[in-house]
Amino acid sequence: MTRRANLLEDLRTYEPADDLEARHHRAIAELLLEDGDPFSRRHFEPGHVTASCFIVDPTGTRLLLHHHRRLDRWLQMGGHLEAAESPVDAAMREGIEESGLRDLEWVCYGVFDVDVHAIPAGKGEPDHHHFDIRYLARTTTPDGIVMDQNESSDLTWVSLDRAVDLMNEEASARVIRKIERLVHDRRVE
Repeated sequence: MTRRANLLEDLRTYEPADDLEARHHRAIAELLLEDGDPFSRRHFEPGHVTASCFIVDPTGTRLLLHHHRRLDRWLQMGGHLEAAESPVDAAMREGIEESGLRDLEWVCYGVFDVDVHAIPAGKGEPDHHHFDIRYLARTTTPDGIVMDQNESSDLTWVSLDRAVDLMNEEASARVIRKIERLVHDRRVE
């Protein structure tokens, strides 16, 4: 199967958590059914698929965030897909590159969340949207973080409550509520 078909299948079996995520889920599926290459970072109308990796510590009670240099925001690790890379592979690569953690493993294999968000013009690119496929990973070596100074101005572990405040948007709060449920159900440890 092509990566477009694989992602459509992943979305077909994925259950959004709320109405906002359901709208984003539909928008990503629609993007994948359009002409053009929705995985190319040069696909600006309306945007392109990206992948991100939320990383928790061994207890699942702290989230690793980086302060994104260009966007001037606290975010999870993530970015664009390369060549024929799948979203799950891109999320892992970005997680490792932006955190320095080499021991990341998936808490649950498969899509953990989806989100569509606006990206302002910059670096020669127009305003566009990222159709983000999100995954959840953990590390057993939280002290091993190494900041990529090209991407981040800070990299730190924060409590889940603090992460909600720093990220300051509903889609991130939804992901953090999902993580809290996993911790409560003891599926992270």
